[in-house]
Amino acid sequence: MTGRNVEIKARLSNPDHTASIAAQIADSGPVIIEQEDVFFNCSKGRLKLRTFSDKTGELIYYNRNSGNGPSECNYSILKTSDPSLIHSILTEALGVRGVIRKSRTLYIVGQTRIHLDDVSDLGKFVEIEVVLHPGQTTSEGTDIAHSLMQQLGISESDLIDEAYIDML
Repeated sequence: MTGRNVEIKARLSNPDHTASIAAQIADSGPVIIEQEDVFFNCSKGRLKLRTFSDKTGELIYYNRNSGNGPSECNYSILKTSDPSLIHSILTEALGVRGVIRKSRTLYIVGQTRIHLDDVSDLGKFVEIEVVLHPGQTTSEGTDIAHSLMQQLGISESDLIDEAYIDML
């Protein structure tokens, strides 16, 4: 599966308040997801193997434009029932850059995924991912992201432009 989204990431100063608002505006959720993301050395973009608590996984390659505000991200995802084999192969071929463990609370608002993340050793964050429909412009996704930022009380000063792996 391949796709594009417009996303932001921000530190959460008041996680309970943000969760309350997300629950009020969500079409579905909350869904709690325990994840381990193993990032591999990669010369362009990022390559990670996400393993879920049920031992299934996803190999995810993504390339996100830099910036503190809403940014376009292109991604490709391969679902797997054997993440341990993929982990072994990629570790041998590319080497591991680092590992991120998190508990994610997922809400869906229209075409948008809101992630409330509790990341081991880093803290609490919110991600807004507006999944773009075919033919939908980045500008339309950016408008949706800004609207949700306002509803959730996320200010520009809360935004971060780094992936969790870069913050370690």
